[in-house]
Amino acid sequence: MAERKTKPTPVDPVWDRIRDDAETAVIAEPLIGGMVHSSVLHHQTLEQALAYRFAQKLSSQDVSPQLMREIADAAYTDDKSLGRAARADLMAVYERDPACHSLLQPLLFFKGFQAVQAYRVGHWLWTHNRRDLAYLIQARVSEVFGIDIHPAARIGQGLMIDHAHSIVIGETAVVGNNVSMLHSVTLGGTGKEDDDRHPKIGDGVLIGAGAKVLGNIRVGNCSRIAAGSVVLEEVPPCKTVAGVPARIVGEAGCDQPALSMDQILNGCPGE
Repeated sequence: MAERKTKPTPVDPVWDRIRDDAETAVIAEPLIGGMVHSSVLHHQTLEQALAYRFAQKLSSQDVSPQLMREIADAAYTDDKSLGRAARADLMAVYERDPACHSLLQPLLFFKGFQAVQAYRVGHWLWTHNRRDLAYLIQARVSEVFGIDIHPAARIGQGLMIDHAHSIVIGETAVVGNNVSMLHSVTLGGTGKEDDDRHPKIGDGVLIGAGAKVLGNIRVGNCSRIAAGSVVLEEVPPCKTVAGVPARIVGEAGCDQPALSMDQILNGCPGE
């Protein structure tokens, strides 16, 4: 009788590290063992864990955890890019946030990461013409996390939102890959026109706390927006802008400001 072949287990280093972190966390603090087991160790994949966490955080009297879980499971099953984006976002938080000491932390505790993953499910609903449900997800994210991301906005991979309070990203906004932003950032419009009215943020951009980028303008790749700035005009690539209204005050200071997270205007460490 021929030997039956078994399907190989897919290699997933990110998920393996999360499970290792989870087992270590349970040993270190048994009181959170139930949460860690239900949120991580009971699942076979990161996508399953993300769907469970999505349901636990965003369910309400209007929509049960079971229904929320089914919505997220359908999204992750249909669109594999959601899982890839989640892994990139996890690594972005781990590598750029000095307060993050394990890959488990964003999954369980960091509202910026959790809100972005919920937005991604909402965006999937939006692109599948299930817009009322997408709006419901947007509303729940705003209520639970204090972050308002329109489900029609387009956001790339490797996004890190530090602290993540009072973030607003409008309907026609576009955010590139490997972007970092801090709390109270607004990517907004400048009027009530119903057209392409929100900013387009390039790859590798660093947006400081409280910055407002308004209108259908482009912020070039690897540029830096200083904290508290109000940006009303396009920003060339690899520049630093600051002020109200924002003006170019110098070069970006390094090749990848979003990765270095350096917000001092005289450049990045080692320059």
